[in-house]
Amino acid sequence: MTRFRPRDEGELAKLVTWAAGEGEALEVIGQGTKRGLGRPVEAPHLLDTTAFAGVRSYEPEELVLTAGAATSMAEIARVLDSAQQMLAFEPGDWGLLLSGDAGRQTLAGVLACNLAGPRRIKYGAARDHLLGFRAVSGRGEAFKAGGRVVKNVTGYDLSKLMAGSYGTLAVMTEVSVKVLPRPEETRTLLIPGLAPARAVAAMTVALNSPHEVSGAAHLPAGLVSDRAVTLLRIEGHGPSVEARAAALTQDFEGLGAVEFLGGEAARAPWTSLASLDFFACDPDRVIWRVSVAPQAGPEVAAAIARSLDTRCAYDWGGGLLWLAIAGAGDGGAAAVRTAVAASGGHATLIRASAPLRAEVPVFEPQPPALQALTARVKDSFDPRRVLNPGRMYRDL
Repeated sequence: MTRFRPRDEGELAKLVTWAAGEGEALEVIGQGTKRGLGRPVEAPHLLDTTAFAGVRSYEPEELVLTAGAATSMAEIARVLDSAQQMLAFEPGDWGLLLSGDAGRQTLAGVLACNLAGPRRIKYGAARDHLLGFRAVSGRGEAFKAGGRVVKNVTGYDLSKLMAGSYGTLAVMTEVSVKVLPRPEETRTLLIPGLAPARAVAAMTVALNSPHEVSGAAHLPAGLVSDRAVTLLRIEGHGPSVEARAAALTQDFEGLGAVEFLGGEAARAPWTSLASLDFFACDPDRVIWRVSVAPQAGPEVAAAIARSLDTRCAYDWGGGLLWLAIAGAGDGGAAAVRTAVAASGGHATLIRASAPLRAEVPVFEPQPPALQALTARVKDSFDPRRVLNPGRMYRDL
C-alpha cells in the first residue's frame, strides 16, 4: 500500500487530480484513530493528512479558532484552556474503544464523523460548531466554505454537509470552529436505583425544567457499579450552579437518597460517558449507537436484550442508547434494526470486526429516494469514487 503525504494544499490537489484521472482510490487518514468507524475502505493508497496541522489563529474574544485539519484534539484543548474556553459539543476520545490508543484523535476526524458527547442536548452536534473550512474535493479542486465568524451563512451551508461525511466528499485541510467559555463550576446530581423507564421520566422532568441541565444520563446496574445511577449535570457560574442544583434536588426529593458531586468527581462521569471507556475494557463486544425518542429507549433496549447478551447505557435524556452486544453472529444487526424500526429511530454500528462491518450495513439503510440523493451528492464532489470509497455505503 502506497502512503502519500502531501505537504500543502497544492500538492494535495495534484494528488487527488491524479487519483481521479487514473481511478486510483485513496483512504484518507489523519492519525488513523477513526479507521474502525464505518465500512472498511478498499483502497490501494493512503492519503496522510498529518502535514495539515497546527493552530492558525485563535480569537478568544470572537469565540473562534482556526486550525489545520489534522491538529490533535490535545493541542486544541491546551490552546482553549489558556483562555478558559472549550468545544461545547464535548467530543469524547474513542481511541481506547476503537484502537486501544487514546490521545491521538484530530480535529477534522471528530468533525468528519460528527461526534458529540453528553452536552449535545444543550449545545448541538459537532456540525453546529463548524463555521467554515478549506478542502480539496474528489475532483482535485480546492475550495472553501463558510468563514471565521459565527454568523456567516449564505446559500447552502456546506459545513453541515461536510460534518458527518466521513471523508467521502472532500479532504479538509483547515477548519474554523466556534468555541465557548468553559463553565466555572460543575455539579452532578446522582439518583441511585432507578429502573430505566423511571430514569427516563426523571431525566425528562429535569430537561424540561428551568435549571439548564447540560447532561442527562442513566447507567444501569452492572455497567460501572453494582447499582443503577441516573446522572444530571448543571454547569455555569458558581452562585447560579449552587442555586439551580439546590432547586433540582428539591424536584427529586421523592426518589430517595440523592447525592451531589462537585469538582473533578462531578466531571469524571461525563468524560467516561463521552469516551465510552466502560465498553473499552470488553473488546469482544460489538458496539451500537441507537437514536430513538427518549420515551421509547427503555423498551427498545429491553426488546434487544430479550434475545441478546446486551449491556446498555443511556445518554441525551434517554434518546441515545449505547449497546454492547456479545455472542451474535451478525453482531446483533437483525435484532437492533427490528427494534429500532418499530420505534422510528436509527442505529449505527460503531465497533465491530472489519469482516462484519463489510457484511452488515453500518449506517441506517436508506430509502430509495434518499439513496438517490446521497449518490447525487457523491457525484457532485467525487464522481470517480476516489475518496474513502464504500466507507459509508457500498458502491459510494
